[in-house]
Order: sequence, then C-alpha cells, then structure tokens
Amino acid sequence: MKNLQPTIGIEVHVELKTNSKMFCGCPADHFAKKPNTQTCPVCLGLPGALPVPNKKAIDWTILLGLAFNCQINKISKFDRKHYFYPDLPKGYQISQYDQPLCVNGYLTLDSGKKIRITRIHQEEDTAKLIHKKVNGQDVTLVDFNRSGVPLTEIVTEPDITSGKEAKEFLKKLHELVRALKISDCDMEKGSMRLEANISLTDNPKKLANYKVEVKNLNSFRFVEAAINYELNRQSSLLQEGITPTQETRGYDDLKKETYTQRVKESAQDYRYFPEPDIPPLEFTDKDIELIRRQLPKLPHEHLSDLVKKFGLNETQAKALVKDSQKLTYFHQYAAETNPTNLANLIINKKIDLTKPFSGQLKTTTQSVDQKIIDQVLKENTDAVKKYQAGKSSVLGFLVGQVMRQTYGKSAPQLIQKLLLSHLRGVPTGREPAGLAK
Repeated sequence: MKNLQPTIGIEVHVELKTNSKMFCGCPADHFAKKPNTQTCPVCLGLPGALPVPNKKAIDWTILLGLAFNCQINKISKFDRKHYFYPDLPKGYQISQYDQPLCVNGYLTLDSGKKIRITRIHQEEDTAKLIHKKVNGQDVTLVDFNRSGVPLTEIVTEPDITSGKEAKEFLKKLHELVRALKISDCDMEKGSMRLEANISLTDNPKKLANYKVEVKNLNSFRFVEAAINYELNRQSSLLQEGITPTQETRGYDDLKKETYTQRVKESAQDYRYFPEPDIPPLEFTDKDIELIRRQLPKLPHEHLSDLVKKFGLNETQAKALVKDSQKLTYFHQYAAETNPTNLANLIINKKIDLTKPFSGQLKTTTQSVDQKIIDQVLKENTDAVKKYQAGKSSVLGFLVGQVMRQTYGKSAPQLIQKLLLSHLRGVPTGREPAGLAK
C-alpha cells in the first residue's frame, strides 16, 4: 500500500451565454435579476409544457467538442435524469446519458501530457436555492430564473495525478472556452462550476473500487487544495486498511478541508431513459463542417504564433493569451514598433489599451543608464553572439530587455542606438566592451 497512485477525473459545468434558455424562450441571463421573473410553464416544469431544444446551444457544444479534438456523434439524444430535490421542478433533469454530442477528445498540458476528454454533453441547469433567515427561522427559498439555462458538461478520464495538474488543466480549459466566446466562465457568478473525482489505487492499470467526488468548487486554487487534502486523507485511511466511503464531499476553504455531504449516487439511481418529448438529434458531415469553420484561433495556436512569429518568450506570450483585450491590442499595433517592447508595455500596464498606441510614449526619457545597457548585454551573451554572427533580428529582443529594465520609460530608438554603438564595434565571436570576460 506504500505506492499509491492518484487517479483524478474532472467534471466542469459551463453555462452558455445564449439569449434564451435551453428548452424555452425565457431569457438565459439570470444573474442579479429579480427572483422568479424569467420563467414560463416549460422551465417551471408545469404539466403539459413541451421542451424545444435551443439550436445555438447545441451548435456551441459541438464547437467546444471540436476545440477539444472530440469525435462528434452524428446521432445524439436527450435523456431524463431523475432525482428529487427542491431545485428541480420536474423531478428530473433533461440531460444526455449514453449518446452525448461529443466523445473521445483531449487537452494537452505544457508537459505534453494529454488529458483525455470522455464526453461533452448538453443539459439544462437547475433552479437556485437560497438559504437564509426569515423572521428568525432558517428557510430555503427557490429562484427559478436559472432553471433551464443551457449547461454544457465536460467530463475527463481519470488521467490527472495531482492538484497542480488539475489546476493547469482547468486554467487551459477556461482560456479555451472564453476564446470561443460561448461563455463568460465567471466562477463568482456560477457560470463555470468545478468538481473533482478522486481516488487512490495501488495498481495503476486498475481503478480503485471507490470514488470520492468533491463538488461546488469555485476557484482553481480551491480545486488544487481540495485534491491535495483528499489525497492525504484517503492515503491515511488506506494505509490503515480502511476503504474510503464512496461519497460526495464539499470543501471548506477556511478550514482547508473537505467534509461529507451525502453518499454518492450511481447511474442506476438516476433511472435514465430517453426523453420522449425530444426526437433524436441527427447531424451530417456538412453540418459538422459548417460548425468547424466557426472555430477561431485557439489559445495554444496564439501562443505558438507569439513565440515563433513575434519572438516573445513564453511568459510574455501566456500573459497576452489569457487576456483577449491585451492580445487584440498587441496584434493591432505589433507592426508599428518592436513586438517585445509592446508586449512588455501591455503586460506592465504602461499604456492605455483604450487609446491608440501611437502618441502614448511622449513621457519617454532621452537617456538610458549605461549600467542597464551593460547588464542586458552581460545577461544575454548568446543573443550578442548571434547578432555578431549576422542574425540582426535579435536586436529587437535586446531592445525589449532594456525596455523592461527601464519600465518602458526610455525611447526604443535611443536604446537601439546605444546597443548598436556597442555591438557594431565588436568583432564577430568576441564580447562587447563592458561584458565580463
């Protein structure tokens, strides 16, 4: 029992920002709206009300599947998932079980490891429960504005082996969904919700005979902390010969520990069966190709371009990719100046992204501390040697390094002039004056 292997799967629920709900015409934007003002017989689950699927929500879920390299099922269907809870007016949720829209995808981590995506399916959100005191009594109120909002669920294989890996996966997923512009993924507003399924096994080729789900995690940091806590808790139990209970747990971020909520249900408990009021969905190759054409450039593609085409380092590139406003501004003005310089100005908030780039550097000084020039040349001897060998493009990189040291306050033209005065006077293969021998 000493060599226990973590097996962690992630489930992510993403609210799509369509105009209307999943199966009716009520507005889908429910945040901060007056309770129970955006409802109708369909999302209230009243007898005789019939659901009509939201085509845009289905198309966007397929788009997400394509971004995750998924196979799109040409025949898919909706199912009824039964459970009784105050936030579910019908007594069941319209979801997908054995024929989801998307299957067998993956997302690649920085290490090159692929986290497999089991499925991406479409369902409706539940109502929101509000626990409060009324006249000194503890009561639970129900707001049905959220009931029926389009919800896409992304489920991974148990390929993740640490809290750190889970955090990286979720950050990349968050960036990808936002790049598609199908959801705001605002965890504070509940439009992206995270769950982790955690277990430990002494046989990497065989899953454990139990699984603990930690629900309602609303930050990447909490996911990492909850997973690390669970791995320690479960490891201690297993070392004592005790199999952890298969259950659903919450995470207390103040106590930094998980706690029992309820015994975990199995698929049989939900009594899935095909939704009789919605015919199966059928897609042709042409349908899928039309959706594929809507794919924008994805975060990993932007990252590659920024490094290879513009010469940015990975830290700079990642800072731009995770903020669409910064990335758009960079692409708009990269041809007007040194790209590395522009990236540093954007990242360090030295320019106003609401104004044109030209004319914003009037505060630049007309001098540069010679010590900074010497320091940059000393710290980047490889770039110096490349310049002396004829690769003049590295000059922009050196200018950017000086700009970073001067916090963008020195004119790039002056920096370039000073650098050239050092570089041009040094024979090929020799270091410039002032560099340590």
